[in-house]
Amino acid sequence: MGPLDGLRILDLTTVLMGPYATQILGDFGADVIKIELPSGDVIRQIGPSRHKDMGALFMNVNRSKRDIALDLKTDDGRKAMLRLVQDADVLVTNIRPKAMARLGLSYEDLAGINPRLIYAALVGYGQKGPYADRPAYDDLIQGGSCISHSFVRAGGEPAYVPAAVADRIVGITANNAILAAVIERERSDKGQKIEIPMFESMVSMILGDHLGGLTFDPPMDAGGYSRHLSRDRRPYKTKDGYVCALIYNDGHWRRFFDEIGRSDIPRDDDRFASFANRMANIDFVYASLGQIILTKTTAEWLEVFRKADVPAMPMHSFESIMEDPHMVATEFFQSVDHPSEGKLRQMAVPVSFSRTPAAVKRHAPRLGEHGAEILSEAGFSEAEIAELQRNGTLHTIQEDAI
Repeated sequence: MGPLDGLRILDLTTVLMGPYATQILGDFGADVIKIELPSGDVIRQIGPSRHKDMGALFMNVNRSKRDIALDLKTDDGRKAMLRLVQDADVLVTNIRPKAMARLGLSYEDLAGINPRLIYAALVGYGQKGPYADRPAYDDLIQGGSCISHSFVRAGGEPAYVPAAVADRIVGITANNAILAAVIERERSDKGQKIEIPMFESMVSMILGDHLGGLTFDPPMDAGGYSRHLSRDRRPYKTKDGYVCALIYNDGHWRRFFDEIGRSDIPRDDDRFASFANRMANIDFVYASLGQIILTKTTAEWLEVFRKADVPAMPMHSFESIMEDPHMVATEFFQSVDHPSEGKLRQMAVPVSFSRTPAAVKRHAPRLGEHGAEILSEAGFSEAEIAELQRNGTLHTIQEDAI
């Protein structure tokens, strides 16, 4: 059993940030109950799928969970939700706070029912500021937290990182806060509300690198970490592809020059002489290295870097990463059978525990797959469950439709 075995989490999140956070908690052993509207999480519709509402993106952020589909806008749905809250350890939501209050599911509403409840609200912006009620998505937060500006400072056009990095980073931040609150509750026996804002969390992360001279008052410069902002900080082009390498410290550079053994390389140039000098002349250093790397193939350079003990990797594609020898050896990509979606490729839990191993314990659920089971555990009779199904409050899957 995973290290979080015995922890029950009610997951009232949708799309990516919240589901990614709760998937990690589920992989670590928590009993995660995903609560969806009868219409389902919109992310079910994203990406290729074999069956309706089972898109690839949904399945990659919702494994290790059970699923119930409840209409929380009805009195019966809210009452069912309150009964689930009674035995929950944590509730995670990314529904905007005012909407949760309208549903009668604010922290104040629920703390009276379960004073030990940890209520984690993933919000776009801290609720004390003027942006409190605004909607937030990954693209907006990337731009607002200076990620897009960093592309400009690196000599390019404003851009977004082509991945939902804000959603996933803030999801991990939320897990840190949730587990800190769980530990504190062991001492106090009291729950509490946690607020995890996307905007502030991402600004804290990005400016940790780039606050630079703005750290000081008055400022010493306009901010920015020069190495990260160098226009030539990128995979290096080789004769037949690209290679990723970081020749970073003095030992790396000395061994690299020794290994390539070329007299025309400016190894005695003062701009290469020390870490401080290289940082001060990082654009020249990276541009010079780029010209050197053009002289060999990717495989040849990987061997050079291996011999010189310089950190290096091939530049993988979404497809080639599947064949990476390290990934193959560690069995990171696993073939599994899903009860409705057939054979799938699944990524392993990357974190290992020596005594309480974490593992994927459930397939990504179909909409409402475990609804009757979850309500039965909460004390609902068969007749009560049947009535919730009849009046449309509870949606359950039809086995003959699979």
